[in-house]
Amino acid sequence: MARTAAKPAFRCTECGWTTVRWVGRCGECQAWGTVQEQGAPKLKEVRAQPPIKGAVPIAEVPTEASERALSGIGELDRVLGGGLVPGAVVLLAGEPGVGKSTLLLEVAAHWARAGRRTLYVSGEESAAQVRLRAGRTNALADELYLAAETDLGTVLGHVEQTNPSLLVVDSVQTIATAEADGSPGGVTQVREVTGALVRIAKSRGMAVLLIGHVTKDGNIAGPRLLEHLVDVVLAFEGDRHSGFRMVRATKNRYGPADEVGCFELVDAGINEVPDPSGLFISQSVAVPGTAITVTMEGRRPLLAEVQALVSTTGPQQNPSRVSAGLDRQRLLMLLAVLQKRCRMPLHTQDCHASSVGGARVTEPSADLALAVAVASSYVDAVPEGVGRAVALGEIGLAGELRRVPGVDRRIAEAGRLGFDTVIVPASLQTGLKSYTQAGVTVQPAATVMDALGFLGFPGRRRG
Repeated sequence: MARTAAKPAFRCTECGWTTVRWVGRCGECQAWGTVQEQGAPKLKEVRAQPPIKGAVPIAEVPTEASERALSGIGELDRVLGGGLVPGAVVLLAGEPGVGKSTLLLEVAAHWARAGRRTLYVSGEESAAQVRLRAGRTNALADELYLAAETDLGTVLGHVEQTNPSLLVVDSVQTIATAEADGSPGGVTQVREVTGALVRIAKSRGMAVLLIGHVTKDGNIAGPRLLEHLVDVVLAFEGDRHSGFRMVRATKNRYGPADEVGCFELVDAGINEVPDPSGLFISQSVAVPGTAITVTMEGRRPLLAEVQALVSTTGPQQNPSRVSAGLDRQRLLMLLAVLQKRCRMPLHTQDCHASSVGGARVTEPSADLALAVAVASSYVDAVPEGVGRAVALGEIGLAGELRRVPGVDRRIAEAGRLGFDTVIVPASLQTGLKSYTQAGVTVQPAATVMDALGFLGFPGRRRG
């Protein structure tokens, strides 16, 4: 007698993957705790219902209810696209200790000082602990209300009682509801809590700021659906050994998704950094092994300094390759290109490379600056052209310089900060002929060999 195949009785709530037995981790999307037992599917006919409010032409939809309101922190408004939209739900995620709570407490205080009622809900700290931090950072305001709650129903009750125009929840992983299964922070709980907060935000026209946790690999904790539910997703980044912080938009329904805001974490709270380029430059006098480049963080050009130290490898030792704030694999590739194309015997040299100020420089446009820093340290000298020059360009395996995006904005930023020469990849229009732009001399170069020659490195061909 033929045995009938078992029907799938368990289904992943995230991606729909099915299995005949329960497993803790989905075999398709690799999410934990999302496989649930399902009954036999029942298809029901859905009958049409008369709408309460008819559809209207899109041009006749009023826009007054969606006018932005400034948060009081210019760098955050820049990332949001001009301010907070009523009814918008913003998720701010970052590593522990990066300053998420400090930043949003500052936002809540500025919002309340403008006469708009604000509710700050803390699920991780007591009310006394938040009050202590608010006193240290001068984030006290009459219209700022504080509640320490972890139950969703109680949080919604506070919203009904205080009627705020801004709600801050710290954090969404600590809030739970008895209507859903699982522990606080689990997939089901986070989904239900976020969905309820999104519904109340849209119905009341209330802006909501959510703080989210991240996993050890840097992803936002909880289901991927969490990022789909909210309107804006912001990533709060920074090195714990440096006070510099960056807020980067990864999703924004109301503005650009490639904007970046800069902050500095200090003892008295967190400060805006409208012009952060100076934080990544160590000194104005050039020394061997240093080079300046301009990176693009979103649409914002930032000056960055890279440093390299080349020294002779000890006897019977393998040459070491160490990088900090730079991509090590790209460093290895550049060293091979310099040895092959520029005839630098780096196979007998130790090479240490680093960025300045805790910046993480991973953009390929910094290749030429890193090559200049390595060459300067190798010859242990600062050629005449390096002192006030900025190097831009991606280096290929053949030693050619490839074009990088946003060259005009990078050149303008270099000129604004007083640099007089910019080395850029040559294009078909200009060839190797220099020209003036934004008050600086722009020198195109076709190869890394040409660029080193233009800067005056000994033994290198000049253009």
